[in-house]
Amino acid sequence: MHHTAVIFLEFGAVVLGLGVLGALALRVGISPIPLYLIAGLAFGTGGVLPLATSEDFISVGAELGVVLLLLTLGLEYNADELVTSLTSNARAGIVDLVLNAAPGAIIALLLGWGPVAAVAMAGVTYATSSGITAKVLSDLGWIGNRETPTVLSLLVFEDLTMAIYLPVLTTMLAGLSLVSGAISVGIALATVSVVLVLALKFGRFIEAFVRSPNSEVLLLKVVGLALLVAGLAQQLQVSAAVGAFLVGIALSGQLAEDARALLAPLRDLFAAIFFVFFGLQTDPAKILPVAGLAALLALVSMITKLLTGAYAAKRAGIAKAGRARAGIALIPRGEFNIVIAGLAVGAGVHPDLGALAAAYVLILAAFGPLAAKLVQPFITAIAKRA
Repeated sequence: MHHTAVIFLEFGAVVLGLGVLGALALRVGISPIPLYLIAGLAFGTGGVLPLATSEDFISVGAELGVVLLLLTLGLEYNADELVTSLTSNARAGIVDLVLNAAPGAIIALLLGWGPVAAVAMAGVTYATSSGITAKVLSDLGWIGNRETPTVLSLLVFEDLTMAIYLPVLTTMLAGLSLVSGAISVGIALATVSVVLVLALKFGRFIEAFVRSPNSEVLLLKVVGLALLVAGLAQQLQVSAAVGAFLVGIALSGQLAEDARALLAPLRDLFAAIFFVFFGLQTDPAKILPVAGLAALLALVSMITKLLTGAYAAKRAGIAKAGRARAGIALIPRGEFNIVIAGLAVGAGVHPDLGALAAAYVLILAAFGPLAAKLVQPFITAIAKRA
């Protein structure tokens, strides 16, 4: 059979299968991310139906998925919000960082994986899934609650931390010397700082260039600019994902809303492909040996996120029920965690890191929304009693 025909057949089967899985997730009421990861495990090496020729094609789609995920995440905020979040919620954000990055780093060091794997695993356990958390808040009607701004501010703080963390991790994964690494990290942080300053001071000029009354032209400009900056960021040893995230931050207001609406279908398609590709890189046979460890790590992470949410909400003067909701909303893991693990797996940090991260995200991406639904009646009872 012709090579192109095989690619189309395999890719079409994968995308159609993802559609079926997405419909199933909607019916059950969970995030589709765990099902996408399972699909990748099924189609990868050691799976029930390994792909023959389309894996390279899917890997390009996965890279686009990361860029579009981070671009649309950046569109949720603007530079002013990031700076405000950094200054007003710094204490809660630091508590979030310490409590939730520590479990991943500690487990990697205890397993003897080394400092680079420890830094990677710290990121895997630290970041909450903004997408899943936003869906939980919306589905359960928590958007208008008093604790929601606190939850969102922590997510913004995490995103800003990721903008600094990812260049550092990328440099460490590249195995650069201490001097070269320091220079690379300096360049990365300087790039992030310059883009933030440009977004703050000259964002209106960027928006004037991108803005268009025609949706097709607007989509092409936004995606083209994001890919261009992502490529330049990669050349400067900054993650391409961070470059796309910063482009999103530079756009705000109605323009950002219009761009989000146009990008949503593209983002969802390529993000699903990204999760599948991560699954393709993970041998299912390696997950079972680390399943118990992943479950333990997930349990610890649930506790640390509950403590984080309770601490941040208490500082904001929110009652016990709201503190519980804030902690539960922060439990899910998903996009960033897989992005970080994917970078580490691609760099060959440790053969078991991908399996552990996949199992960990599978548990928390599925259990986070489910836990929120299960405990909602108890939280309501607490609120009434108070």
